[in-house]
Amino acid sequence: MNIFPAVDIKGGQCVRLRQGVEDAVTVFSEDPVTEALRWQDMGARWLHVIDLDGAFSGKPRNMELIRDLCARISIPVQLGGGIRDLPVAAAYLEAGVTRLIIGTMALEEPGLFRDLCAAFPGRIGVSLDARNGRLKTRGWVEDAGKTVAEVVPELEGAGTSFFIYTDISRDGMQSGVNVPALEALMDLTDRPVLIAGGISTLNDIRAVYPLSRKGLAGVITGKAIYAGSLNLREALDWLEKQAAS
Repeated sequence: MNIFPAVDIKGGQCVRLRQGVEDAVTVFSEDPVTEALRWQDMGARWLHVIDLDGAFSGKPRNMELIRDLCARISIPVQLGGGIRDLPVAAAYLEAGVTRLIIGTMALEEPGLFRDLCAAFPGRIGVSLDARNGRLKTRGWVEDAGKTVAEVVPELEGAGTSFFIYTDISRDGMQSGVNVPALEALMDLTDRPVLIAGGISTLNDIRAVYPLSRKGLAGVITGKAIYAGSLNLREALDWLEKQAAS
């Protein structure tokens, strides 16, 4: 199981939103690249990057910044936000991104999503972002009219290689993981699953670690590592000890 530090980009800055609300912004740094290097230096093996401007507008807004970030770090990057056609997906992969996270396209344009998975096998995952069990799209502002259980078989059939589950009500709140919802998703799929939303302390990581035996591949954390309630190096050391035992 890995820990994926989050670098959420809005207006060229490294930020965090509260429950995904566009205007509920906390700016952590004016230089996302510096933050990416900081997490890499602490031992992170992956980086989770979201173009929030792209997520809300439906178009890439920070392509050059993300290209620079990928060039400056040596660990792989997974990226989401505003990827809604094949040319944009191809441009990000050419810019150095290792794999892509798709939300809106996967739920609203299944044929196009299937084409994307076929074009870039093993490099496309789906972000399942839910509030009270209902999936959201377009930067979490529109109801997809579907539940997680309804879409997982279709997305697997289309070729998704991993899932990210976010409980929107817990995102940026540091209120703990929605373990029952996570377990329900993992019962539906044999694809690797990452969890986002609610990670606050090392105890939260300890709480979900047993699920790594069922396919939990990682946790994504943003506010906790920026605010200091979770020490990334300490958490990575703890995971290494579990793997060795």
